Amino acid sequence: MDTLTTNLFNIHLLLESGGLVLWAILIASVLMWTLIIERYLFVYAVHPKQVKKLIADWQKRSERSSWYAQKIRQGMIAESALSLKRYLMSIRTLIVALPMLGLLGTVDGMIQTFDVLTVFGTGNARGMAGGISIALITTMGGLLAALSGMYFSTQLEQRVAREVDNVADALRRD
Repeated sequence: MDTLTTNLFNIHLLLESGGLVLWAILIASVLMWTLIIERYLFVYAVHPKQVKKLIADWQKRSERSSWYAQKIRQGMIAESALSLKRYLMSIRTLIVALPMLGLLGTVDGMIQTFDVLTVFGTGNARGMAGGISIALITTMGGLLAALSGMYFSTQLEQRVAREVDNVADALRRD
């Protein structure tokens, strides 16, 4: 318990030293990971049940080869693809925005450093270090959050593409 308290205190100190931009990075990364986890749960738990229902509905049709039946099939595939691709663009947008937030923190930290230089000159190393610290911490936070989501997002997009193909194969005409 003591270790957990110490770690939480260290995380709080890190967030405080990163300024408001690091808090924005934290909020954006929590949102990104919430969407990623939701999509994984959907793809692996909910979607297979939906596919079984689609296949059962398709198999109930007495006629599956006419133009009309093929349009219904295409609609079923498109509906499945739409449900699978939900939130993927939002996840990608957050992955792109996180390094930009880190860059914003870098600019903010450097502005603080230049303010210290303007007022005190080069004689206040501690004041300059605070601005540089903000710049580096926010850059690291934005890049780390984006890179952590990039792998899982790419894997999720590939899985979604395979699932769409699998649905199309499962609904072929007999």
